[in-house]
Amino acid sequence: MASIESLAAFLGWCTAFNLAVLILASVLLVPMRSWISTIHAKMFDLEEADLSRAYVQYLAQYKILIFVFNLMPYLALRLMS
Repeated sequence: MASIESLAAFLGWCTAFNLAVLILASVLLVPMRSWISTIHAKMFDLEEADLSRAYVQYLAQYKILIFVFNLMPYLALRLMS
């Protein structure tokens, strides 16, 4: 069984890596939106207007998942130790 300290360290690193992926995806999506939308529209047979909403929804849901499954347990374990 892992100790509280090692589990907190694991969740801390998971939070850092997931936030880095979220920031990278957000930063890359801004200048490359038209190119990415064109590719995804052809791949999935979608309208490019629908893809803008899908990108924002993806980023929002990913952020919520990071907070719920990484950041909040990390903070709870830090408060316990």
